[in-house]
Amino acid sequence: MPILTTGHVRRVLDGAEEQVVDAVSRAYRLHAAGRTVLPRPLFLRFPEEARNRITALPTHLGDGGGTGGQEPVTGLKWISSFPGNPDAGLERASAVIVLHLMRTGHPEMLLDGSVISARRTAASAALAAALAAATLAPREPQTGVTLTGCGVLDFEVLTFLRALLPESAEVTLFDLDPARVRAFAERRAPRGPAARAADHHHRTDRGHPGGPPAGLLATTTGPHLDPSDCPPGTLLLHLSLRDLAPETILSSVNIVDDGDHVCRESTPQQPAEEQAGHRDFIPDSIGAILVGGRRERAPEALTVFSPFGLGVLDLAVADLVRHRTQEQALGTDVLLPPGAR
Repeated sequence: MPILTTGHVRRVLDGAEEQVVDAVSRAYRLHAAGRTVLPRPLFLRFPEEARNRITALPTHLGDGGGTGGQEPVTGLKWISSFPGNPDAGLERASAVIVLHLMRTGHPEMLLDGSVISARRTAASAALAAALAAATLAPREPQTGVTLTGCGVLDFEVLTFLRALLPESAEVTLFDLDPARVRAFAERRAPRGPAARAADHHHRTDRGHPGGPPAGLLATTTGPHLDPSDCPPGTLLLHLSLRDLAPETILSSVNIVDDGDHVCRESTPQQPAEEQAGHRDFIPDSIGAILVGGRRERAPEALTVFSPFGLGVLDLAVADLVRHRTQEQALGTDVLLPPGAR
């Protein structure tokens, strides 16, 4: 059974933004068509450190899910989130993914899942922004993007946004740690466009020329953003699911990846549903838009994309990695019991 390290995964995914987006888009379409199996995730929490968790996401993509043809794909993602890690110089999240043989159920490949998780999230966010630009019909093109939080995920999202929306011009950065802003801007500099630091996160969504901005929220804090600071037509990529209050969700146009999954685990959508007594504030999912086509949105409204993080997206990208590493003969083999392969 091959084991793929972070280095192997980066090697085959660097520069493959278009292929990753294609894999994520295909998974969304299959999910919208009912051709996935996606049990509720299992959360392992710790009484002595409530904000830490490790999550198991078993998942299955039906026919058409595989990168190399029409074969189905099945597997498990095991991902941890320890928000205090950055203070110790470590990444907040780490993950592994196991792919299984469909004919026997035996494990076929073990992959480091941290890069896969970050890039499928980035692809999902960039796809939402592209759909907003192409099918949700804002009055003007979105040419600026603001990042609240300057971590690994934000860097990946900006890379994918530039791949899908190359017309995006101005990038504004905010983080509670100014050193992270400087490091982020320096790392982005060779890739362009130039990024500027914001004086205050409540003002980061203002001042983009050419059209309403897109805002990226990927932090480890609780609700903090006042939507009155966002100009009309703003698209918020609410990746952390913790930055907006339920009242903001109820007053916005909400796009999600799956309504059942996003309305739980203390996301703002959960109390919003409890307050409203319905989910009418979630008119669409990405998969439904991809399958059904154009949607109109109120040009003055705030549009919020809140992805819970479907395991089928990780599975689709992991399958892409599997095929590309097999083509390049990458990975370290370990022995399995007789008959396991």
